[in-house]
Amino acid sequence: MPELPEIACRASEMRARLVGRRILAIEVAQPKCLNLSVDEFRRGLVGATVRSVAPRGKWLFVETSRGHLLLNLGMGGEILLTPNGQLPAKWRVRFGLDRSESLTVHFWWFGYAHFVSPGELGDHAMTAALGPDALDVTRDEFRRLLAGRRGAIKTFLLDQTHLAGIGNAYIHDILFRARLHPLRLIPTLSQEEVDGLHAAIRVEFERSIAVGAAAYETDLDGKPGGFTAADLLVGYREGRPCPTCGTAVEKIKTGATASFVCPTCQRLRAPARRARPAKGA
Repeated sequence: MPELPEIACRASEMRARLVGRRILAIEVAQPKCLNLSVDEFRRGLVGATVRSVAPRGKWLFVETSRGHLLLNLGMGGEILLTPNGQLPAKWRVRFGLDRSESLTVHFWWFGYAHFVSPGELGDHAMTAALGPDALDVTRDEFRRLLAGRRGAIKTFLLDQTHLAGIGNAYIHDILFRARLHPLRLIPTLSQEEVDGLHAAIRVEFERSIAVGAAAYETDLDGKPGGFTAADLLVGYREGRPCPTCGTAVEKIKTGATASFVCPTCQRLRAPARRARPAKGA
């Protein structure tokens, strides 16, 4: 599933190549990915000019002269810019552009292409509930986000209403870099650990963005990103040595998901026990 690094890269590419261009036609091969009927979707966007493209968590916000096109690739997919005569074999939605080119969107499993009229973004339930982008949050804002929270840190980070953009692909290395076990309870984190976690999110995402993000996703020309399995620290590396201490990486169950951890570098601290009052006190 594409996460913030992949979406940030696609947004950057789309800004560079689509801003100022007009949508001349729309074809829809998978109507269930829309939030409107095909006719309403076309009426909203055909004739619109692209003004900007921004990432928001796992969503792409394409602002046009007539409202917003919101794209989410779900479990993965491709957004490609091609000449009209060289369309990819598979696509779910095609946006015919000026200069005889098309932007095609393909979802491997599920995804969304939604149109939102001007001034109505706050009413789009799927994006209105998103927390701030993980890369936009300052250290002090991150501290405030965690203040007073309970529960496990991994659960918090994966909840898009708290912080948008972190998913199962990057969470393992983020927590490893911060030396935190995924089941660590938020109230047990020191300020130093919270600050270290904030830094870890930035480092992991920025090093992926720097090379075009994950290799299992492609850019607008179909070229895969440069962040490969060899760049992972502990994620999906069960049985391999920890890059810090050499201990074998373990795959453990953490609620409904699995986690990859170094049992030495990411020890799970037992919660402090409250002292029992003395008898007769």
